Amino acid sequence: MRERRLELPSGLGVALLEAGAPPSRPLLLAHGFTGAKEDFADHLDALASRGWHCVAPDLRGHGRSDQPPGLSSYGLRIFAADILGLADTLGWARFTLLGHSMGGMVAQHIALDAPDRLEALVLMDTSHAAPDGIDAALVELGKAVVAQGGMPLLVEASRAREDGLFTPAHIRLLTTRPGYREFAEGKTLACSADMWLAMVEEFLHQPDRLEALAGLRLPTLVLVGEQDEAFLDHSRRMAGAIPGASLAVVPDAGHSPQFENPGAWFEAVVSFLGQGVTVAPP
Repeated sequence: MRERRLELPSGLGVALLEAGAPPSRPLLLAHGFTGAKEDFADHLDALASRGWHCVAPDLRGHGRSDQPPGLSSYGLRIFAADILGLADTLGWARFTLLGHSMGGMVAQHIALDAPDRLEALVLMDTSHAAPDGIDAALVELGKAVVAQGGMPLLVEASRAREDGLFTPAHIRLLTTRPGYREFAEGKTLACSADMWLAMVEEFLHQPDRLEALAGLRLPTLVLVGEQDEAFLDHSRRMAGAIPGASLAVVPDAGHSPQFENPGAWFEAVVSFLGQGVTVAPP
């Protein structure tokens, strides 16, 4: 696994982790909100050993990628354009896309708007509309905190509360994986405040994509941790709506099954990627 930085045709600088190389099959892994490329670092070499050219970028406003100023610099379709621009820069005409949480929302936009670019799709712990259980009052409080003190104050405030992603699996990970809490907080601290403010607003008001997803003709795996209540029903509905889609519920895992139950997560992903599945007929 190696790290490098590329400049997209738009001029955006993107930091990424990479494992494998052509002529291996291209696989792009898109992290979630306040996540980072390192969210997939534990698995990239193992995926590459199975014949995949893996690229995990920091999305704009995250990690070591550029952080353009202004709320208008961020949005699901803007992230989607960046991913397609990255694929172009890598010379990928078609690729398999795995999107986690917000990255899965971005992946849906790509699948719906540019299905010819994708070989297959993995939607991981994500939703087709606003996630379940969002507390609008808490979001407004978070926005005030970020506006006042940026991401450091948000991290400080977050230590005093638990949200829907604070599952038993997540708690177990905090107590058993040394440095994981610092890793998670570090990802948040590395984010753009403008990105955070723009995206929490879009999460609340995004249109429902379920009906449109029913028109996909693309091999699809919908994957979700069994404790991830904000996304579990969304995942079931998407798997039911997308023709031929498979649903994998990862046991003893919450919102980040690649960390919380890595063996089961990896098995579900590589089993799907190794199927050579064909598109379901209309």
